[in-house]
Amino acid sequence: MSTASHGRPSADPIAFSDPDLPAPSHAERARTLLGAHKLGSLATLTIDPPGYPYASMITFALEAGAPVFLISRLAEHTRNLLGDPRASLLVYEHQQADPLANQRVTLLGKLNKLAKANAGGARQVFLAAHPQSAYYADFDDFDFFRLQTESVRYIGGYGRMSWITAEEFELAQPDPLASSASGILAHMNADHRRALLLYARAFTRASDATEATLTAIDRFGFEMTVKTPRGIGPARVVFEPALTAAEQAREAMVKLARVAEAKLRAD
Repeated sequence: MSTASHGRPSADPIAFSDPDLPAPSHAERARTLLGAHKLGSLATLTIDPPGYPYASMITFALEAGAPVFLISRLAEHTRNLLGDPRASLLVYEHQQADPLANQRVTLLGKLNKLAKANAGGARQVFLAAHPQSAYYADFDDFDFFRLQTESVRYIGGYGRMSWITAEEFELAQPDPLASSASGILAHMNADHRRALLLYARAFTRASDATEATLTAIDRFGFEMTVKTPRGIGPARVVFEPALTAAEQAREAMVKLARVAEAKLRAD
């Protein structure tokens, strides 16, 4: 079930675009977020005292979308897992100044130890992501584990949240712009404020926009926070057609700026 709003004592903030514009699904957003990180919080269930959630920091890598871990038998969470394999992995971003406005994803499932003979794939991707781990990967007390995801909880900031099935998550692909998104945002916000204002005035309901800040970009389009005399609110602009690679973003943004200028002159 997806939730898109919180209860508020007053009217909802202004939304300057249609909420049904093309955008990544929550499963795709969650998969993209997971793929962009190598560090998370692992929660297991304690053995003694029994049944308490025990959270700890952990490094991970992805093998065909499944989180894999290299864990010492001396770790408390290993002791917990050998008694009860149920676990969850929390990963979150740090981009927004308000921590609760950031995306986060929690994967729930069973974390199972891999036999040495079956750990080749996990070993390869983990050491590629964490090359410093090669020093202790062959120690006798270290084993590879893989999380068998059963359910996923995605939160995309205030009011954007849902449960995602394991099948939906498995089929989702990370967004092709993900690795370049932070650079694009920084560049546009630093050097192309006028273009962002043009997008807001031409393609959203904020024709009276006085300021616009790029907050997210994906293959379907981009999101902005727009300021007007009426208030501040979110807006989304779409690419037509959707992009397939990060290298296409610059040309698409330049094209939209030209179209926006022509549209505003005509109006």
